[in-house]
Amino acid sequence: MARRTRTRFWDPSGRRYGIPTYPRKKTPPHLRTLRQLAAEGLRPGGQGPQAQVLWCSRLAGPPRVRAEYLYDVRLALPKRTPNRRTRATKASRSRRTCPECLTEVGYAPHLGVCLDCAEEAAA
Repeated sequence: MARRTRTRFWDPSGRRYGIPTYPRKKTPPHLRTLRQLAAEGLRPGGQGPQAQVLWCSRLAGPPRVRAEYLYDVRLALPKRTPNRRTRATKASRSRRTCPECLTEVGYAPHLGVCLDCAEEAAA
C-alpha cells in the first residue's frame, strides 16, 4: 500500500495536481518548506509555492490528504530584521514626553503634563 501512495502523489510535471507534487521524503534538494527556510534564516521573498508535498494523514478519524507547500531556496531572501526605530516607537516616545519640562517620563501624561509639573502647578 505504501508503494501505491508514493506513486499516487508522484507528479513532478504538475499535470495531475496543477503544481509539481511529491510524496514525503522524495522532494528535490533545492525545495524547502516554510519551517525549513525559517530554520536556515530565510524567507520565501515574494515567490509563490513552487511545489507541494502530499501525504495521507494518520490522525484518528477518516483518512485525509494533507499538504505542505515547498519554496525554492535559490530564490529565497534573508529574513528581515526588526527595525528598532519605527514610526510607532517615535510616536509613543512623543506621547510619553511631558510638553512642559520636555522629559520622557515613561508613561502618557493624562493630565497634559507629568506628575512633577502637575504638583508644581498645584503648589
